[in-house]
Amino acid sequence: MLSISRLGRSLATACLCATLAQPALAVDVGGIKLDDTVQLANQALKLNGAGVRYKLIFKVYTIALYLPEKKSQLADIMALPGPRRLEIVMLRDISSDDLGKSFMEGLNRSSDQADRTRLLSQTMQLGAMFEMVPGLKKGDMLTVDWLPEEGTLCRLNGKQLGEKVPDLAFYNALLKIWIGAHPADLQLRAHLLGEVG
Repeated sequence: MLSISRLGRSLATACLCATLAQPALAVDVGGIKLDDTVQLANQALKLNGAGVRYKLIFKVYTIALYLPEKKSQLADIMALPGPRRLEIVMLRDISSDDLGKSFMEGLNRSSDQADRTRLLSQTMQLGAMFEMVPGLKKGDMLTVDWLPEEGTLCRLNGKQLGEKVPDLAFYNALLKIWIGAHPADLQLRAHLLGEVG
């Protein structure tokens, strides 16, 4: 028969083993639990950073950036080979019109005229994707993935939206909405680049 102290140690060991067997959750951001790593295109991506997008005082969404390796500079992120992921989890309902408008405003703010002209057809393709969605509800997850040799793939709650957009420059333009020189939110940019915990 186990003594009380040996039983306690055995239970503690069992609890520790069970804890270690669980997938590691990196952080809770805005009430959303984010995984430390995700699998994309047969590669493990690390959580580079995450934060909450606010409009006035309202939380709109939690956004996370996953990369093959952690980077804190835009140029280094743009130069990374391999897949990348932006994961957006809605913290309130939003219409597809408002979502599309936010993306387009972000692209216009963060890209120069030459890029906007060059990426016009891809931007129109993105707009068509948003038209397929009546709106996003609190808890919905939008993933925007870069898949090398395939393109940008958007999924809503795991379901593919539209066709893949093949140009890496387009994915980088999307990234610049949040981490470029003129981001949607400077504090959010710092979180995504891992500059603040």
